[in-house]
Amino acid sequence: MMKTAELAFTQQWDKTFEKSDKVNHSKVTFINRYGITLAADMYVPKNSEGKLPAIAVSGPFGAVKEQCSGLYAQTMAERGFLTIAFDPSFTGESGGEPRYMASPDINTEDFQAAVDFLSNCDKVDAERIGIIGICGWGGMALNVAALDTRIKATVAATMYDMARVNANGYFDSEDSEAQRYEKKAALNQLRTAEYAKGAYSRAGGCVELPVPDDMPFFVKDYSAYYKGRAYHARSLNSNDGWNAVGCMSFMNQPILQYSNEIRSAVLVIHGDKAHSCYFGKDAFKKMTTGSKYTANKELMLIEGAVHTDLYDNTDVIPFEKMETFFHTYLK
Repeated sequence: MMKTAELAFTQQWDKTFEKSDKVNHSKVTFINRYGITLAADMYVPKNSEGKLPAIAVSGPFGAVKEQCSGLYAQTMAERGFLTIAFDPSFTGESGGEPRYMASPDINTEDFQAAVDFLSNCDKVDAERIGIIGICGWGGMALNVAALDTRIKATVAATMYDMARVNANGYFDSEDSEAQRYEKKAALNQLRTAEYAKGAYSRAGGCVELPVPDDMPFFVKDYSAYYKGRAYHARSLNSNDGWNAVGCMSFMNQPILQYSNEIRSAVLVIHGDKAHSCYFGKDAFKKMTTGSKYTANKELMLIEGAVHTDLYDNTDVIPFEKMETFFHTYLK
C-alpha cells in the first residue's frame, strides 16, 4: 500500500523570491513508486473556479524548490495554472536515503509521481497537465515526456543533458573511451573507500565568492546565483554539492534516447549566450530528426541571455510565451 511519510516542513516563507498576493500557497506531499515521499509547494490562482490546467516544475539540478522552480511555479499560477514545484528524491525537504543522490530512473519517476498527484487532485483537470524542467531537469523533462503519455506539454528551460555532461564533460571535452574509463575507475575506487569507512563524501557545490578572475564565466555565473543572490541553506549547489558518487549512473544511461518519439508539445528555451546552449540546440535537433511529430515542437533562443538569466531574471524569462504555449496545448 502506498503511504506517504511525515516530512518536517519549514512553515515560514523561505523562498529566494517574494511571495505573490495573486495566488494561494500551501505545502503538499506525494509518493513515488519507490516509496519516497516528495515535498512540494502548491500555488493556486486566487478566486479560481472549476478544474484547472496544471503544471509540475522542478530544477535546476542541485537546486531546491525555494529557488527558481518555485519562481516559475508561482509566476505560472499568477497566469491561471495550478502549479507545484517539488524537491527531487534525496534532496531539499523531500524524503529518500541516503541524502544527496541522483538517478536517471528515480528522478524520471519523481516527475511521473508529480503527474500522479496532479491527476488525482480535485482542483485539476487531469487531461490538461504539463511540466517544466529547468537546467538539468530540462533534460529529465524531455525524458519524462517520452515516457508519460499523460503529459500534454513540456517546457525545457536552459537545459542540460546530464547524461552527456557526465559522460563527455563540458563541451564534450572528455568524449573518449579512455577519459570515460579514467573517470569511472576513480569513482569506483572512491566507492570502495567510502564503503569501508561507512560514509559518503560530498563533491562540492559552486565556487565560493569571490570567484577567482581566471575562472570561466559560467562558473562565476553559477556562484553569483547560488552563493549570492539566491543562496539557500537546503540547496546542494549553494553548499557542499552532491555526494561524490551520487551522479555516476548518468554516465551510461542516455536520457534522450527516444526523444524523437515524443508526440506531445515541447518548447525548448535557451539563451543564445549560455555556455549550455549546445545542450538545448542538440536536444531539439535529436527530438525532431526522423520524427513524425514535429509540428508541435519549438526551439526558442533568447538573444543575449546567459544560462542563469533563465533562473530568475523576470525581464528575460519568457513567461508570456510559456503561458501562450501551455494554454494552446493544455486544452
